[in-house]
Amino acid sequence: MTAAYDAVAVQYAELVRDIWDGDALDRAAWAAFADFVRGRGPVADLGCGPGHLTAHLRSLGLDAFGVDVSPEMVSLARAALPDLRFEVGSMAALDLPDASLAGILSWYSVIHTPPAEMLGYFAEFTRTLAPGGHVLLGCFEGASVTEFDHKVTTAYRWPLDELMALAAAAGLVEVGRMYREATEGERPFRQGRLLLRKP
Repeated sequence: MTAAYDAVAVQYAELVRDIWDGDALDRAAWAAFADFVRGRGPVADLGCGPGHLTAHLRSLGLDAFGVDVSPEMVSLARAALPDLRFEVGSMAALDLPDASLAGILSWYSVIHTPPAEMLGYFAEFTRTLAPGGHVLLGCFEGASVTEFDHKVTTAYRWPLDELMALAAAAGLVEVGRMYREATEGERPFRQGRLLLRKP
């Protein structure tokens, strides 16, 4: 996956540059997440890509930084947003202390995770979140776990109930969820959002 995203980093950065100008429901989800975590500590944008949403979280008043497995994406983010912190790293093994985060944004960043590995990602989210910390997760939603041919590398659609069951097994509780239909230019898949909390 690292090599696949390195290869398309420049094109991807252009594609998502103005993503927060798009769907009003997505903007509302990010704003609600910001309200839950603002002033409580650092917030990690995991799978941050070129840093577009990391910057948006900062504009919402959060102490946000980005982590991505792709060195090329991190280089683009650092060049475009030199005042923000970006690190190369894996969501499966974050170089962060236990209970050090107030929040995690995982916006389509676990879509490439094979189903058998998903619980480990949620466990890492739980480990790094402080008690009372929140996760906002965005994904492609489906009636069952379904593999599809993403433009970059293999990806999966998930029923939110199944994702929530894995999150609960890792110690997270549901705060809320949202669905929306695809908009023009998007893949014709329903979109799902989960807001989670570490007790």
